[in-house]
Amino acid sequence: MWGKKGRSDTRVNVARYQVDRMTPGSDEPEHEPDTAGQPTMDHRAQYVEMAIQQAIRRGDFDNLPGTGKPLKNLQQAYDPDWWIRQKIEREKITGLGPPALTLRTENAGLEARLDTAPSEAAVRELLEDFNGRVVEARRQLRGGPPVVTPIRDVDEEIRKWRARRAARRQTAEQAQERESAARAAMTWRERRRAKRDR
Repeated sequence: MWGKKGRSDTRVNVARYQVDRMTPGSDEPEHEPDTAGQPTMDHRAQYVEMAIQQAIRRGDFDNLPGTGKPLKNLQQAYDPDWWIRQKIEREKITGLGPPALTLRTENAGLEARLDTAPSEAAVRELLEDFNGRVVEARRQLRGGPPVVTPIRDVDEEIRKWRARRAARRQTAEQAQERESAARAAMTWRERRRAKRDR
């Protein structure tokens, strides 16, 4: 046995060891994780590199969209909503955004939309709806860019719609007359060949 100062009690040492292992922040972890058979980070990196090299050899990365083109928007400041803006442009989504911007884009394509209308009543209805939305957007005080889209004169737009419709009809009649004249000038064999080629 040892003297009082150098005396060692194995039970006390075991208890101290167990307390040290259970205490958080101690140097030794309570249970070491079992990593036997699991890949290390080096193994994972090698696997990924090998998969990339195989894909390159197969040609999976050939002819990707954007190959050889400069990256877009490198000169612009960072925009946190860049992804939604690209989605809107790519999918050509309309009707989103403040009324000032949506009305401006609608105003730019209004004549083409009016030309698809079947009658004057439909044109008048489209124009009155458009003008009403412009007036409503000017009255709102929600902020955003100011509404600078002009209101359309309904009677003037209907007059222009009639003129465009008459011009389209005249162009179609002239094209039909030219086609009829060309068909009349054909021999019966040429007519038969043209009919077959349709």
